[in-house]
Amino acid sequence: MAYTIQDIADALSMTAVGDASITVAGLAEPSDATPELLAMAMKPEYAKDLDQGAARAAILWDGADWQAMGLEAAILAPRPRYAMSGLTEMMDPGQGWGVGIHPSAIVSPEAELGTDVNVGPLSIIEAGAKIGAGTTIGPQCYVGADVAIGAQGYLREGGKIGARGKIGERFKAQPGAASGGDGFSYVTPEASAVEEARKTLGDQGEAQAQSWARIHSLGSVTIGDDVEVGANATIDRGTIRDTRVGDRTKIDNLVMVAHNVEVGNDTLLCGLVGIAGSTKIGNNVVLAGKVGVTDNIFIGDNVIAGGGTIVLANIPAGRVVLGYPAMKMDTTMDVFKGMRRLKRLFDDVASLKKTVSNGSQSD
Repeated sequence: MAYTIQDIADALSMTAVGDASITVAGLAEPSDATPELLAMAMKPEYAKDLDQGAARAAILWDGADWQAMGLEAAILAPRPRYAMSGLTEMMDPGQGWGVGIHPSAIVSPEAELGTDVNVGPLSIIEAGAKIGAGTTIGPQCYVGADVAIGAQGYLREGGKIGARGKIGERFKAQPGAASGGDGFSYVTPEASAVEEARKTLGDQGEAQAQSWARIHSLGSVTIGDDVEVGANATIDRGTIRDTRVGDRTKIDNLVMVAHNVEVGNDTLLCGLVGIAGSTKIGNNVVLAGKVGVTDNIFIGDNVIAGGGTIVLANIPAGRVVLGYPAMKMDTTMDVFKGMRRLKRLFDDVASLKKTVSNGSQSD
């Protein structure tokens, strides 16, 4: 779909300058832009490539000299990266799926579908499921018994929601996302080596080898409004109570949220994050890529954990942490610097020992 520069500026509450009647049908990097595409030149370092393309218009930072760049029009954005959120939504062509219920889909007669619900090929919706108005269930998806999905949901290819899951409005699941699998919860008839090692911090004691018995998951998963779950991410259902994910939280690809975990509102869980069972994550928390979190702890509101951090204990609200184990970021950086100095320190000690030894021999 094509838009004029004025259309885009009005939709994003930005300022249009120059010939705002110019029409664009898509977005492009500055060097790749053709006359019918809007160049994304949001920083001076990007704008220098405009002369390699043929853009007539671009989105620029506030105060940019668009005429000096040879443009006929521009959109000036105080926060260009934030402007990308609305701009990419306007220009998103979608997946090209059809509307309505595909003939190959299996929808239980006991399911309730709201108005304008779309169900893609080979998808299954079980009895008792309630699908909110305007929701799209893509190809090869599964919606379990008694699941409730709010309005304007969107499941990409292969998305799965297990029985009795409660999903808020405007939920978005990327390909292969799975919510409602059984928790990874097992126990042995007698105290296991793992239990002894955890209690003693290392000693397995006299525990004997045993077989594992599953603790079944009787809870489900409750997800708030405006939540997104990335490709092949998994959220396990709770043992007795539900695993919970708060409003507006965003979960990246390949994230693991274990049974009984509670995640607050507006939290970001980046790629390869793993959260063990019964942990509580606060609001506005950011766990960067490959952060690991042990079970039965809490992470307070507004915590930021840098990439690769391993969290083994509670973290109070507002702290920025890094490392293994997680420590305050400035402390971890001091540790890293100290480790880099170790070889020089050893060399100095060796030199000092040699000097002292030679002095002793001369006496």
